[in-house]
Amino acid sequence: MRNLILHNPRCSKSRQALELVQARGIDVDIVEYLQQPPTAAELAEICDLLDISPLQLMRTQEALFGELGLSRDNGYSDAQWLAVLAEHPRLIERPVLVYNGKAAIGRPPENVLDIL
Repeated sequence: MRNLILHNPRCSKSRQALELVQARGIDVDIVEYLQQPPTAAELAEICDLLDISPLQLMRTQEALFGELGLSRDNGYSDAQWLAVLAEHPRLIERPVLVYNGKAAIGRPPENVLDIL
């Protein structure tokens, strides 16, 4: 997977993580994932790099999660959660940095430093 950051410019944590990366002169593709949603396959690869399940990449506290009638214990398979994330990118935890075959969720933003 290429070096990238799943970024939402309206999110302060996302902006802070991007600033940390750029301040170190690191070149990554900035993917505004609300405009360019990752595919289910790309999200699966990110989950593998993070060593988490797709459900752990989901913003379960986001109002949309409840509006869609989703529940953490609804019995969805990983493939089903990946499909939900791909269809509703607003539910993707942000920011996510992928760099040199590693990934980190930037919450707090300093977490991205662990893989640089």
